[in-house]
Amino acid sequence: QLYLVESGGGLVHPGGSMRLSCTASGFTLDYYHVGWFRQAPGQEREGVSDISSDGSDTNYRYSVKGRFTISRDNAKNMVYLQMNNLKPEDTAVYYCAAQPGTVVTGLTALSYNLWGQGTQVTVSS
Repeated sequence: QLYLVESGGGLVHPGGSMRLSCTASGFTLDYYHVGWFRQAPGQEREGVSDISSDGSDTNYRYSVKGRFTISRDNAKNMVYLQMNNLKPEDTAVYYCAAQPGTVVTGLTALSYNLWGQGTQVTVSS
């Protein structure tokens, strides 16, 4: 069975930092494009960032540019989302998603077939 597992969520104060991790179970991420998404209560799931299988191409939604960094370590079968200068509006359940090969619209949820269960990130004082 193929699935993704996120970790690293929790409670952080505004201005703080947090790193989310995503790993795969049952397969390796080497040839998969990976995206991070988030969903706040009552809102639609939105793309946050994505990374190509070799890590050479990354994209970010406008509101997180300069604050979030996506990276991957294929040797460890991990993809990370480093989040700095967190704001209350970053509060959401964060999901990682994966799709083999090249994904053109990496910030679109419909581009991915494999999803994790999500991890809660709460930014509050």
